[in-house]
Amino acid sequence: MCKIRLQSILGAVFLLTISACSQGKKEASRDTPNQGTINISVEESFKPFMDEQLKVFALSFPETHIKVHYKSEIECLKDFVEDSTRMVFVTRGLAKKEEEGFKKQLGFTPTFGILAYNAVAVLVNKQSKDSVFTMSDLNKRLKGENKGQVVMDGNNLTGIVRFIKDSLAKKDILGKNVIAAKGSNAVLEYIATHPDAIGFVGMNWIGDTYDTRQEVYRKNVRTALIECTLCIEKGYFSQPSQSTIGKGQYSLSLPIYYILKENAPGLGSGLLNFMSEERGQLIFRRSFLVPAKMSFQKRKGLM
Repeated sequence: MCKIRLQSILGAVFLLTISACSQGKKEASRDTPNQGTINISVEESFKPFMDEQLKVFALSFPETHIKVHYKSEIECLKDFVEDSTRMVFVTRGLAKKEEEGFKKQLGFTPTFGILAYNAVAVLVNKQSKDSVFTMSDLNKRLKGENKGQVVMDGNNLTGIVRFIKDSLAKKDILGKNVIAAKGSNAVLEYIATHPDAIGFVGMNWIGDTYDTRQEVYRKNVRTALIECTLCIEKGYFSQPSQSTIGKGQYSLSLPIYYILKENAPGLGSGLLNFMSEERGQLIFRRSFLVPAKMSFQKRKGLM
């Protein structure tokens, strides 16, 4: 009898020990704002500045491991819905119905907001005779009514492609002159060798004057002047830049959104805080984008 009781007690202790160890492992595996491992999915056109953000964040917090997956915007959002990623960076936030759906599924609503502003640059070859476009010109070119090819990263539904379709093509069907390229680099390479074509890429792929790779592209490619639809002055045209985006003078600007699925502070919150505060916002500014969370102004010298 005593033997049976002893075996029962030892068995109970063993189960409690396993449970405690299992719980301990579970607790240890939970990430915090400055340590742990998570997956994030990022709109592939954001790669130049996102690589820099993650590099500086990893140096600042060496106990963090962020596994980044660069994909089209639609694939990023699919990952988010299927719960294979904690956080996504895309060109739009959540619609009301999407918020409601996540609340039913998760018990809480994911947070989202704008970190910075990018723009869609319209590219032309350096030898091109036409480098000034109205919105109507671009619409007609996309529909195939105006001569000349149009190239963009169209193999996947990236945020850039979605934005162009929504803001320029609208409900019109794209013409046969619209060519799909395999990524933003391929768009730049195509425009560099085709004087009669125009291309669409994120400004961050061509506007960074410190990037030696972009400097090579700028020898054969330039950004076109685009009609300002919000300017009081009629006939005003501008190129994408921090200044024209910030002043609302460039018509093809678009936001950089985060969408985060955390109901308690975790590594996703840590990355968001970093990108929202001074160092992260300076990286956006250094990438020639417009920070949305902080305003940086030149300090006046002491008199």
